[in-house]
Amino acid sequence: MRSPNFLDFFLLTLLALIWSSAFFNIKIATYSYGPITIALLRVFFGSIPLLIICFFKKIKIEAFSKDWLWFAAIGFINLVLPFFLIAYGIKNVQSNLAAILMASTPLSATILSHFFTKNEKINLLKSIGVLLGFGGIVFLFTDKILFNESNIWSAVIILLASTFYVVGGILTLKISNKSNENVTTSILIWATIFLLPLSLFFEHPWNLIPRLDSTISLIYLGIFATGIAWLLRFYILKNNGLVFQAQVAYLIPIFGVILGFLFLNEVITSKVLVSLAAVIIGIYIVNKGSKFKLV
Repeated sequence: MRSPNFLDFFLLTLLALIWSSAFFNIKIATYSYGPITIALLRVFFGSIPLLIICFFKKIKIEAFSKDWLWFAAIGFINLVLPFFLIAYGIKNVQSNLAAILMASTPLSATILSHFFTKNEKINLLKSIGVLLGFGGIVFLFTDKILFNESNIWSAVIILLASTFYVVGGILTLKISNKSNENVTTSILIWATIFLLPLSLFFEHPWNLIPRLDSTISLIYLGIFATGIAWLLRFYILKNNGLVFQAQVAYLIPIFGVILGFLFLNEVITSKVLVSLAAVIIGIYIVNKGSKFKLV
């Protein structure tokens, strides 16, 4: 590991921008595509740069090895379910709300890690951070300008998607001895296998007459927000470690709100800003709490 330099901070910011841009691009993709097809094409296009990098680095892809069940399970829980749920939910809510809701992932991870890992137990400071962050989420749901009876469950579905990301991350620890490129490529392959028949059966994509902007957004989601973003993540993890890379969690909801306003003219209410601040401060306190012993 090395001390982060200007390039490292630039790449971290770039990663946050790419990941946060996924939300408004998913929204645009929903104008023409169904949620299953969006998830399918996202993992398909996302696998392309990873397959290329594995080929040139001569990394063996173990999607169908003796550990295939782990790759299949992680692909379903960490990619299929959240990608589908986000695309399904974001159709009825603003993309900036999805960015804030998905930012709760580190908070959910704190709770689940306490029960399912040995070294990530919750303590007083972490508890305060979790309560503050989720308090911000609950406060967001009281915004009558953005939420009503017809779309509030869409927001809950997006929140559920963040939990599946965490569960998938915990399962990934079971095969942490394998290279990141191999694991990610393998789970993308399995996600494609799961989603292809579902898309063909339920959404009949051959009948679509998609808008150009939806198609461009979908290709961007796969190649950049999935494939390239994961490669950037690998680079940052390798050179600067998990703690530095985890700081991306502070930037994603901020950029998500800004990009939703710039590209989709989405409303930013005072409750959105308060919720955003509560989630970011909650994540910060949780990260600080990781330095303290269990109380």
